Amino acid sequence: MVLYLSKRLIKTIPFIYRKQKYLESILHNLKFKIMPESVYKIVELVGSSSESWEKAAQNAIAKASKSIRDLRVAEVCQMDMHLKDGKIEYYRTKLKVSFKYEEH
Repeated sequence: MVLYLSKRLIKTIPFIYRKQKYLESILHNLKFKIMPESVYKIVELVGSSSESWEKAAQNAIAKASKSIRDLRVAEVCQMDMHLKDGKIEYYRTKLKVSFKYEEH
């Protein structure tokens, strides 16, 4: 297989490679400077909406952010629907949400 590259693309490859290495070094430094001393707690939430799964997730995050500070990451674990008479009554989204653990 022969790969044809434009002259312009060939000239940008070293630049892209240098940028990638630079970003990798920044991420490596952040990982070892910040992550080892941080502890995060994970909770499961279930949001619901009559509109969509996305809106259900937004509702869960909006409600949780009122009582949990510094939410960091949300992972969608499961999506389902509640049915009534063969029609969708509401959507449900189950999330795992992490936040920074702080001792008081």
